[in-house]
Amino acid sequence: MICYNCLFNLQVPVYVYYESLCPDSAKFVNDQLYPVATSKEFKQYMELHLVPFGKSSYTTKGSEVTFECHHGENECFGNKVHACAIEHIQGNSYQPEMSRENLTLEYVNCLMERAQFKEGPFPLKVCAEKVKIDQADAIEKCANENEGSILLKKYGDATNKLQLPLKSVPTVAFKQTYDEELQKLSVSSFRHALCKNLNPQPVACLDLPGSASTISSFAVIITTAAFLITRLF
Repeated sequence: MICYNCLFNLQVPVYVYYESLCPDSAKFVNDQLYPVATSKEFKQYMELHLVPFGKSSYTTKGSEVTFECHHGENECFGNKVHACAIEHIQGNSYQPEMSRENLTLEYVNCLMERAQFKEGPFPLKVCAEKVKIDQADAIEKCANENEGSILLKKYGDATNKLQLPLKSVPTVAFKQTYDEELQKLSVSSFRHALCKNLNPQPVACLDLPGSASTISSFAVIITTAAFLITRLF
């Protein structure tokens, strides 16, 4: 779970259901989610939950869990890497900008971008070096052992609880509730969808076309201008 400086009821829970090798998931994380979630204007208003499972499925036999993933066996491993990263990444208490939340999002953003190159091994260690996290060995061990399966099953249960089967990947659910219109808006303009769920809206939402705040501000300007004109004449 990623939670940025919780501000009581000013934060909105955002759940992102995605897959490690899904091109649409990568595009959303890299182009929509990451820029908004790391911006100083919006990160304080988000409680971000990453759910790496997507349209995967699993079966159990005793203590053994077997996964079948949307984009094949490599994606199952990738999903486990994401699940283990969310579990194991630790922040640096001496550097606030390197919090667990910030580092996890940086790492996931790197994984999603580099996994699309489809060359070489899964970028577990490459991204660990780039983001400067110290838990690469723990993440790799987790992903290759039973812990990774347990964590991925947990995310599978969370995904199935939202929607079974998941209609599209990625799926974005505010307050853990699926809304078809917000889903469409989220994948095209996550910033716009987030603003629709913030009340009161921050200043950064005021320039969005069609927003209530924009309309209200425009109305005030028109009313003031009309008043001044009547005074002049």
